[in-house]
Amino acid sequence: MVFKRMLQAMGVGGPSVETVLSNPNCRPGGYLEGQVHAVGGDHPVDIEYVAVGLVTRVEVESGDSEYDTNQEFHRQRLTGPFRLAPGGRHDVPFRFEVPWETPITELYGQHLHGMTMGLRTELEVARAVDKGDLDAVAVHPLPAQERILDAFLRLGFRFGKADVERGRIHGVQQTLPFYQEIEFYPAPQYARAFNQLEVTFLPTPHQLQVVLELDKRGGVFTEGRDAFGRFTVDYAGAERADWTNQLDAWLRQSAQRRGLFF
Repeated sequence: MVFKRMLQAMGVGGPSVETVLSNPNCRPGGYLEGQVHAVGGDHPVDIEYVAVGLVTRVEVESGDSEYDTNQEFHRQRLTGPFRLAPGGRHDVPFRFEVPWETPITELYGQHLHGMTMGLRTELEVARAVDKGDLDAVAVHPLPAQERILDAFLRLGFRFGKADVERGRIHGVQQTLPFYQEIEFYPAPQYARAFNQLEVTFLPTPHQLQVVLELDKRGGVFTEGRDAFGRFTVDYAGAERADWTNQLDAWLRQSAQRRGLFF
């Protein structure tokens, strides 16, 4: 599949840039490949650089308020300075590395509600930076992530939504300034113990870090309670594990230890 987008860097008569992704689908730790085609306008221009960057929507908590913002979290400069002649063309092939902690946007063959991910092309001409619109990118789960998420589906959980929150999680290896939460509604057999399950993945090149949070909202006479779990598996081990039974056992033990009885 090919994505194309035109942006005018310098207004009428200025150069234009066409970004073409050979395939908008990728996985964490993988690559996006494509080309940027810069085409000259009516007069020669000096291009300072061409760059591309991955951008996602991030939720930010500030005091008592919350807001969403688009955040670029990985960037690659593709060129240094060059001159673009009138009507001339400058092609820039690229192979863009996708960070391991990149949030996933696709699950169970569908786009995750609440997720935004795109590749943005940036062009600097005459000290004016032109940031184009986003070319949509689909980030699919790693096989290990998919196995764990499929296990929740087999246990009867229902997907709620996904978002990306700015901040850091204590006790895990994290390089990006945010993390993704994938929220599920519990299956009937867990519904008395907790109202919501949140799953966070923090992959590295060698292992997958998984953080689970059980949310029990308080009632009129009871306080809300949360239960947290954290574990790490290597990718080969994640492929062999019986996640349905392991996750069911952890959910029951963790809930009971914290008084979230079934």
